[in-house]
This record gives sequence, C-alpha cells and structure tokens, in this order.
Amino acid sequence: MRAGSVGAETRGGQPGPSPCSSLLFLPSPPNPSAPGSEASEPAVGGRAAAAGRGGGLRSPSRKRRAHRPPRDQCVRALDPAMWGLLLALAAFAPAVEVDLGAPSTSVLGLATTKAPVPTPRSSPAQPSAGKENGTSEQHVRIRVIKKKKIVTKKRKKLTHPRPPVTARPSVTTSPTGTLDLTEKQEPDCPPLGLESLRVSDNQLYASSSQSFGLGPHRGRLNIQSGLEDGDLFDGAWCAEQQDAEPWLQVDAGHLTRFSGIITQGRNSIWRYDWVTSYKVQFSNDSQTWWGSKNRSSGMDAVFPANSDPETPVLNLLPEPQVARFIRLLPQTWLQGGASCLRAEILACPVSDPNGPFPEVPVLGSSDSLDFRHHDYKAMRKLMKQVNEQCPNITRIYSIGRSHQGLKLYVMEMSDQPGEHELGEPEVRYVAGMHGNEALGRELLLLLMQFLCREFLRGDPRVTRLLTETRIHLLPSMNPDGYETAFRRGSELVGWAEGRWNHQGIDLNHNFADLNTPLWEAEDEGLVPDTVPNHHLPLPTYYTLPNATVAPETWAVIKWMQRIPFVLSANLHGGELVVSYPFDMTRTPWAARELTPTPDEAVFRWLSTVYAGTNRAMQDPDRRPCHSHDFSLYGSIINGADWHTVPGSMNDFSYLHTNCFEVTVELSCDKFPHENELPQEWENNKDALLTYLEQVRMGIAGVVRDKDTELGIADAVISVDGINHDVTTAWGGDYWRLLTPGDYMVTASAEGYHTVTRSCRVTFEEGPVPCNFRLTKTPKQRLRELLAAGAKVPPDLRRRLERLRGQKN
Repeated sequence: MRAGSVGAETRGGQPGPSPCSSLLFLPSPPNPSAPGSEASEPAVGGRAAAAGRGGGLRSPSRKRRAHRPPRDQCVRALDPAMWGLLLALAAFAPAVEVDLGAPSTSVLGLATTKAPVPTPRSSPAQPSAGKENGTSEQHVRIRVIKKKKIVTKKRKKLTHPRPPVTARPSVTTSPTGTLDLTEKQEPDCPPLGLESLRVSDNQLYASSSQSFGLGPHRGRLNIQSGLEDGDLFDGAWCAEQQDAEPWLQVDAGHLTRFSGIITQGRNSIWRYDWVTSYKVQFSNDSQTWWGSKNRSSGMDAVFPANSDPETPVLNLLPEPQVARFIRLLPQTWLQGGASCLRAEILACPVSDPNGPFPEVPVLGSSDSLDFRHHDYKAMRKLMKQVNEQCPNITRIYSIGRSHQGLKLYVMEMSDQPGEHELGEPEVRYVAGMHGNEALGRELLLLLMQFLCREFLRGDPRVTRLLTETRIHLLPSMNPDGYETAFRRGSELVGWAEGRWNHQGIDLNHNFADLNTPLWEAEDEGLVPDTVPNHHLPLPTYYTLPNATVAPETWAVIKWMQRIPFVLSANLHGGELVVSYPFDMTRTPWAARELTPTPDEAVFRWLSTVYAGTNRAMQDPDRRPCHSHDFSLYGSIINGADWHTVPGSMNDFSYLHTNCFEVTVELSCDKFPHENELPQEWENNKDALLTYLEQVRMGIAGVVRDKDTELGIADAVISVDGINHDVTTAWGGDYWRLLTPGDYMVTASAEGYHTVTRSCRVTFEEGPVPCNFRLTKTPKQRLRELLAAGAKVPPDLRRRLERLRGQKN
C-alpha cells in the first residue's frame, strides 16, 4: 500500500533575481527546483492539491526566465570603461574565492561556479578531508563563452584545512532551509514525557484530526495502535486531509528549554503514513509564535523527518528555545498518505521563581542508589560492588552464556548464600528477556543495592526477607539484545530493536510447548492417572540437535531444573499490567481467549498483590498506554485473554516445575530515560518487596520417612479440587501456594502408603505447617531387603504366598 516515493516539498518561492544577475556578478539564490541543483528535491505528487493549493507546484526558475532580458542586451548596456575592470576580474576569478552564499557570474559569461560549502552550526568550520600534506583539493568549474560557444574547463584549487570543531555537530542548510545532519546528534535534554505519559492528554492540541482515535493525544512516541483502523486507539496523530496548515502543539505547563524533537510515523498494519519534513514554532501564550531559525540564513528551519513509520528520527534545534508551548508544523509527507506523526520533545525545566507558573516537580527518590542505565560491563561492575559490600548475604554466579558469549549473571541474596536450606523457599526475578525492555534490568540492579544497604542498616523487613527466603536476581536474560538497544539510546531505540536475541529469536516464544500435550491428554481422560498434571517432560522434538532453541533459553531451563523455585516474576515493559498463565489459548489458532489454570485463584492473588502496590498502576488518573485500558480490571489480566503466546516462560515454568510465575509489564515506556529511573523505582519498590513476601502464602512442610525420619524427595503433594500437583525437593521439603481456605492435602511417594490430612490456610502472614510422615509398603520393604541380600522372614513369605494364591 505504499504510494509513490518519499520526497520533500517546497512551501513558497524564493525572491526573484535581478534580470542581469547571471551576467553582472550579482548574487542570486540557487534554484531549489532546477534540475541538477544540489538543493533540489523531488516533490511529493498530489501534496499541493490535497492541501487545497490549486494544483501542482510551479517552477520558480521558469518564472524568472520569463522576465530575463537577452544576454546581448545586458552586454551592450555596459560602459566601455567597465570592460577593462571586468576583464581583469575575470582573469583573477579562478584564483580568488568569492563566497557570497550563491554562485556568482562575471560579464561575458566568464564565471566561477563553486559547489555549496556546508555551513556549520557553530562558528568555526568543520575540518576538510585533506591530503597528507595538510591541503585539500576543490574543483572549480570555469565557463568561457566566446560568441555563444561554451568551453568548459576544470582546474584544481588548493585550500588549507580550517580548525576542527568539537563543540557541536555540524548542520548544513539547503537554500530552502532544510537542515541536513552530517554527524550523530546527542540530545542534551531529557524527554518531556509524551511517551512515559508524564505529559497528559489535555496538554496536547492539534489544528485538526481525522478522528478521535487519531487525535493529538495519540501523537506520542512509540504508541501502538489497535488491530483495526478507525477505532479509539489508532497509532498516531493525523491531520485532516483538507488541513492546509497542520500542526501538533504541546503545552509544557511551565517555562521550558526546548532542545530537540524525535518523530515517528503512524503505527498501523493497514496504512503507511509519515511526515517527511516539518518546522518548529514556540510561544509563551499560545497566541504569538516565533520559529526556529537557521543560523546561517536566518530563515525558518525545515527539519528532515521520517522515511518509514517506525524508526525514530532525532533533530536538535539550531538554538534551544525557552518557551511554554511548542508546535510541530508538518511541511511534507509521504505521497498518497496523510500528515501523521508520533513525537517526543526533548526539554529541560527552567527555574523561574518570579514567574507565574508553579515550580516544576522533580522526579526523585529518597534512596541513594545508582540511577542510570548500565551496559554489560557496568552491570558486572555494579554487581561486584554489591557483592563486596555485602559478602555475607550475596553470591554472584552464571547460569550460561548468550549467543555472543556474554554471561548470564545472577545475584543470589540470602543469609546462607550458595546452599539450599531445608524449609527455605527459593524465589527468582528475571528481567531483560526482551533486550529493549530495559526498566526491569535497572529495577533489579536497584533492588540488589537496596537489599544490601537495608540489611546492613538492620531494616527488620529486609532482614526477615533475606533470612527466610533465598532470592535470585537475573537482571539480563538477553544481554545481546540489550547491548543493541543500549547503543541506540533510550529515546531512539524504537519499539522493537533489541527485542530478540542475536539469532533473531523471541525468547518468550522459545520455551517448549507443554500446553498442547497436556490438553490433548485431558481431552482423552488420561490426566492425572496416565499423564501427570505437573512436571511434564520436554518433548522429543525440543531436544533434537537441530531444534531452534536459543542458548539463553537452555540456560534458564537448566537453571529451573537445578533449583526448586516456588515463585517468580518475569519483568517486561511497554504496558502497565500484570498478566498470569495460561499465556497460550486452548482453542487452536485463537488470537485471544480466557484460558485459566487450575490455580486461577492463586495467580489472580499474586497479580493483584503486585498491581495493588504499584504506584503507577494504582494511579486513578492515568491514561491507557496504547490500546487497552487495563485499569478497568485492576491492572491484571489472563495472558491468553490478552493475546496468545505459545512457548512462554510463564506456562513452561508452571507445567515443568513447581514455580508459579507471572509477567509484570512495568511501564508504557520500554526504555525510559535515566532521569525517570528514580520515579520508576519508587513506583515499583514496595511492589517488588511485597511480591517476594507472597512465597510465604499457603502451606509448607517436609515429607519424611516414618522409620528413618529422612526427607523423601520427589513426593507428590496433591490438593483436592485443584488439578495441579507439586513435588518435594531433594530434602523432602515443599511449598504449595494457596489462597486462604480449608484444604484436603495428600502426600504420596513411590513405595509408601498415601497420607491425607486437612490443612487450613489463614490470612495471617507465614505459611501454614503441613508435614507428613509416610510408611513404606510391604512390597517396598521386601524390595529393600532383597536388594540388601537379606532373607525373607517366614511370616512375610507365608503372607506373600497367600496373596499369590488369591490372585490366581
């Protein structure tokens, strides 16, 4: 559905030249639409007609030629006394650089035409690409006209390099005012908050909108559309087709120093719409406006915008502007499309104690932690610092390597790091499964700092947490993807870059599908007698050498099998919601469908605990991030009822291990600017701690051999009415998450008599003890005696003979 090519379009003509300017050495501006001109750009077909300008663009050069007198007339008008002077100038023209900002011509057509030199943003010029001797070559074109015969010659001219510029990146301007960025731009101000929703909907205005779903409140960077165009949640702001002067306006609410703009096109699976150039204006009262000007020409700057819908494009202003309002005025857009954009504004707060506006609220935290983004090297350094600061409660270990060889580091925090204590549950947080969702990574790095510091201070809540729980923090499951996103930067990474690992695999779709074999067995009535309802084995196809399983996925699977995790959360970004299993719909090919687990009540409890203690999720005034208003449902949702995710880590963890895991979508912004990290930490700090404490909800105990008092490994713990069992660890200890209520619990193990008892779960904190002592069956005793080489006692022999006779 792409229509035509992308190009820029001029808005208005340039001042006309003098009739004899081409002969009398008078400077004239270059013709932007002349063929071969460096400033010319292809026009967008149909743009002027769509804007109501009465047809296509007229060529300014054609208009000037209509009023230009014949060359002979201009030549005859010269005074003879001028001939000698002009001939002398013509003779020295190749050796004298005349730079008036435009090509210049001499009498008789003897002219020097110099290629336009890029004008830097700062006063010193950029260094030229010179040769080893410190000089650079520049071609000068000479036209010699004799009786209408044109002879073209070239000669080389040597120029000395000018001092280098390091202060700011170079910006060249075309005669039409378009800015050309010749170096990578680095923003010096943080985002105003369109993407993170710090800028509210009532701060956004527009000249017009095609519909409510394409209103100015949808013009936020990285906002995602719904599945259907024309609904209330479309993927950009779009002006009406007949709007001849479209604009999108942002009210910062305070005096603000604006320094740059980031734009995207429209997010849609049905249409292609994006702006290719725009101007910027500012105001303090929304009535009087001034524009951003080019330094060199003083004309309104025209900024190059997008060439596809999703890639963010950054433009820094030639000069930062202090104002309250900013407007983006699209000048050109994709041919056949509409004026649609998503944007983020880079702005620094301005303190004005005497001004009429209240002081800008400062995002911050009372905790003295390292609030910044950490690449792989910085992450390792920080984890090592925490380990050195708290060596008695921390241990760093690796569970494997990424596809590019980066280690998957885990920080263990417990009063006895490195060992599983009997009766102490294991909990994990996993972040960075999608490399561009960086907030979870930083929250776990902040959490380990916080736990270490508060433990040293003697905080009773943290002390109890670390003495009664073994915590494992994996801040980066996909370090390769994160490094890709980190290099792009928080505001320029876009929605998807860095999401996948280096092989292009989405790790959250890469775990074994255990749902399908379980549901097929249930349909055939084989569960739980023939097929277990827990600890389902890996399918054969998944373990083949040519199976597409990422090394990061295998590392996490082996980690799960090695440690008896009870509770987990997988930290993501891009929304504000907690989703729980099942993530895969039971009906094949269904895009979404409510698909609960047998532990629906427990998962809803866990999800509500996190969402209910998260500040952002509980904000009554917050708006939806994209196309779903999860606040209507308490900011929790069944994963399959949102969208189906086959091979998710949540479903795999529930069906292959004892671990109950949810997914936490932490923020609308996948990669928030580091100045927003203190606020995000405050939003999630209490939720992270409270969720860890939920591992004590339910029942816990040890299954022992009645004769030896030794723990029984792999004993099965079943709860009446819940078709999902858990098993004991190697020491016989177990944890079964349950909501408050009365339950009949059964413990069984191979070679032992089954024992059932009643266990009551209350609202009081702490797991309810529910221990079991199992007695071996006679058959098991006989096996053990025979295995030990002992003789069978006479009474047992006679009993076995009677049993065989009854069977016959």
